[in-house]
Amino acid sequence: MGTSHHVMTPLEFMQRLAALVPRPRLHLIRFHGVLAPNAKLRKVVVPVPEQTATTPAHEGDCAHTPAGSAKGRMRWAQLLKRVFDIDIEQCPHCGGQLRLIAAIEEPAVIQGILTHLGLAARPPPRAPARRVDLLQVA
Repeated sequence: MGTSHHVMTPLEFMQRLAALVPRPRLHLIRFHGVLAPNAKLRKVVVPVPEQTATTPAHEGDCAHTPAGSAKGRMRWAQLLKRVFDIDIEQCPHCGGQLRLIAAIEEPAVIQGILTHLGLAARPPPRAPARRVDLLQVA
């Protein structure tokens, strides 16, 4: 009828799980045929994104990334919205548009502001890693 159970030691189980983990920086999606990166007919099949007109630099752009320096690069505010669902360009109280007035990067100034606001100027201590015994049977 087939196998219904497979008994293995914790170490054997971890070895089988480790075999399923892909190598770092390895693309998990592969395209073949016409959709392959260097396919001759790819430009016929894959739509080209619309070219946007050159827009003036947005007031909220990061000072380290000049406007138009990299094609298709997202602004940091868009990245925050996309990753953490934080919209820093919209006021949480009235819904109006906010704009960046300063990017404070000096640790002494940041510590002074946090201390003035009554917030902790140092991050909380990190807990040590927990030890896991692979050979210990639960």
